[in-house]
Amino acid sequence: MIGSILDSKSNGSYNFDKTPGWGNFREKVIMAEDTKPGPVQTSSSNPLLTLLMIVNIVAMATVAYFQWKFMDMEAKRPDLTQLLKEKDAPAAASDEAAGEQKPVEVVKKENLLTLDSFTVNLAQGEGPKRFVRTDIVLKMSDDAKAPEFEARKPQIRDTIISILNTKRPDDLLKKEGKSFLKEEIKASINSFLVDGRVEDIYYISFQIN
Repeated sequence: MIGSILDSKSNGSYNFDKTPGWGNFREKVIMAEDTKPGPVQTSSSNPLLTLLMIVNIVAMATVAYFQWKFMDMEAKRPDLTQLLKEKDAPAAASDEAAGEQKPVEVVKKENLLTLDSFTVNLAQGEGPKRFVRTDIVLKMSDDAKAPEFEARKPQIRDTIISILNTKRPDDLLKKEGKSFLKEEIKASINSFLVDGRVEDIYYISFQIN
């Protein structure tokens, strides 16, 4: 082999292909060059990826901003219960003031005339006969005279019974019917009184059977 190299030097060239093992060495060098990694492409060289990252950051910041604004608005929103209390407070105060200024009706015991219970047949309608049981107290005016009322009690009872006889059950079952009956009794009794008058009528009991 040395002789071959020397011969090649004398000739000015050396043929390595004839050297034992050279072919294998050259193949390994070629394979190493083929498998050498190329330049790595960084993310900075991809503009689309950079743009997507920027858009994502902006979107996240926008969502965070609106969440903060919503929480801030909720914190500043007044309590509905407190607003209703504040709204009702002036009305309650005015009602209390009106209640204090409203004169209280004072009924003197001597102005009340209690009548005996009434059991009166009502006007015949459809179905079985009906009747009413009621206890009535008359409120008299201050200028009323007790002796006159004592003397006129039978007349007062007769007047009330006559009025009740004209009423049907349906007329007295309603609140308006009972109120109208009071006005009717007052007007009838006051029509024959000389001293004083009936100011109001109280039902102690009122039952229709």
